[in-house]
Formats: sequence, C-alpha cells, structure tokens
Amino acid sequence: MKIVVLAGGLSTERDVSLATGHMVSSALREKGHQVLLLDVFLGIGQDGDCLDGMFDQGTSAGIQARSVAETAPDIEKIKAMREGPSDSFFGPNVLALCRIADIVFMALHGENGENGRVQATFDLFGIRYTGSGYLSSAIAMNKHLSKRFFETARIPVPKGILLKKPDYSADFSDTGLALPCIVKPCCGGSSVGISLVHTPDEYAAALSAAFQLEDEVILEEYIQGREFSVAVIEKKALPVIEIAPKEGFYDYKNKYTPGCTVETCPADLPPNTFKQMQDYAVTAAEALGLDTYARMDFMLDMQNHIFCLEANTLPGMTPTSLIPQEAKAIGMSFADLCEHLINISLKKWQ
Repeated sequence: MKIVVLAGGLSTERDVSLATGHMVSSALREKGHQVLLLDVFLGIGQDGDCLDGMFDQGTSAGIQARSVAETAPDIEKIKAMREGPSDSFFGPNVLALCRIADIVFMALHGENGENGRVQATFDLFGIRYTGSGYLSSAIAMNKHLSKRFFETARIPVPKGILLKKPDYSADFSDTGLALPCIVKPCCGGSSVGISLVHTPDEYAAALSAAFQLEDEVILEEYIQGREFSVAVIEKKALPVIEIAPKEGFYDYKNKYTPGCTVETCPADLPPNTFKQMQDYAVTAAEALGLDTYARMDFMLDMQNHIFCLEANTLPGMTPTSLIPQEAKAIGMSFADLCEHLINISLKKWQ
C-alpha cells in the first residue's frame, strides 16, 4: 500500500509526534509498504510540484530522526521554519499526497491531531486515515467533556471543576476542593502544563502556567496511588500496564526520557481489579464512540478504588510508549501492531 505517515504539526506534543512518525514509518517499510513520512505543517516542496514517484522514493521529507526533548518545543520557531505563507495548518502538498495514498497513518499527537479537525478535513476530501472519526476525537480531547460521558457510563472519575479564562479566581478557597490537587489544561496532552499543587501559592502559579496554553483549565482532586493504562483495540482491552515514575509524577519528562519510569505489563494486580480496569477501558471507549483504537489512563488509590483520568485517541508509538508494550505482552510485534491498526481502520471504508 501507499501510506502517508502524518506527523509533526504545531501542538506542544510535536516532538513526540515526530518520534512516533519515524518509528511507524520504519516499521511499515519493513512490512513492504511504500511509506512517505510528512510533517503536516511544513509539508514538502512547493504547492503544484510534480508528485509522481514520491512514494517510490520512501522519503521522510527532510524529517530527521530524533529523541524526544525533556521540554515541549517552541511553536513560534516551528512556524518560522515554513517557507511562504503560513496561514494554513496544512503545509505544501500535504493534502495532495494524502489523497494519493491508500491511507494516512495518523502519527499526530495533541491539539491539532487529536481534536478532530484534521479528521473532519480528511472526511471532506475523501481521505482514509487511522483511528477514530472527528466527533469522537473532539469529545475525547476535551477532558472536562469526556469526564461527563464517563460519569454517564458509570465510570468513576476524580472530582474536579472547570475554570475559564478570564472569569476565574486564583484564590484556592473558592474551589471547594482540598490540597494537594492537580491543575491541567482542558485539552492538552503528554502532561504538558500539568502541575501537582500543594499550597495556595503553588495553585496561583500553576493556573498562570496552564492558562498560557489554553483558555480552559481543569482543577482536579489528587488521587494518591498507582497509575495504569489500558489500550482498547476493536472493543477489546489489552493487558493493563502500570506506570511508576522513579521521581515525581508521570509528567512530560518522565513520559519520554528512557529510564525515568518503570513500566510493568501485565500489571501486578488482583485478577478482579485487573479485569475491572479493562472493563472500564472498553466502556469508556464505547461511551466516547472510539471505534478503532485508543488508550485509557487510570489511577488506583490506596483503598483500591479505580478512577479513569482520560482517553487518548492517538496514543504515542515511541520507544517508551505504552500501547506497543501492551501489544508485545500478547505476542504482537511493533510492525504487526502498526499494520493491524491500518487494517482495522480500513474496515470503515469497506
């Protein structure tokens, strides 16, 4: 097949996306596919260029393999890299090449990849792509909205409130919650902008940092305990994986710096807890309408109560990512996983 692996973009998870793109494109080439790795924002060449033979070259469109940095990228610097007009999210020849491809593997992460807008554009152009559609992607991206869906489906979630800019108070006593707590952007990912707050002063600083990224911020009770994740592929849960940072909590640095986190799959849990978490993951995916694959994140408190934190519609596929580890636990190689995600996504257009 001719496959575009679409990565990069302008979200705070750009570096993670590029790492995913390289891993996926290499794996799919091993499977014999003609693969073109594209940065969705920077594109390739100039609009109107002859695109004949692009897939035969197996190019990565100037995207260099790299590890994920410890901090999120400077988006303004990325914008300045594009030659010519930068008012469009799609770079030169991106849509044209995606239309030529048999399918687009969505290696995008964060706001512009998981909020449904790219998926909606592709639907209008008749472009086939991996993962869920635009509506379920948009709902899942909004952590406040998705929690309402979880509650309706009787999935336990942490207590929390939504704060909006500019009508918010930096006085913690107005929240009705207790310290410590979590402050995080409503639609962010990879724990960018998330803070664990212990004091009122830390709360004010955390709000300021989060509101620099988005106009809506979630304040949530802190669940002390163990963190887990469960992938769901075609309405079936993979083995539960436990995530245990060596220091602090599972922030951006701990997620993407090898050696900072101990991951155990299958997780060491009582069988009933293991099964309950898997069941919650499947129910969460169904509640949001995630019809191909996704990953749900959970906390288990000191009393063994399960709480669903969020859904990830385009989970990372980097060397430290969770879904590849869960798939490996059931005997599925990384290359087989990538091809499987393509095959199940293509069913929607058959």
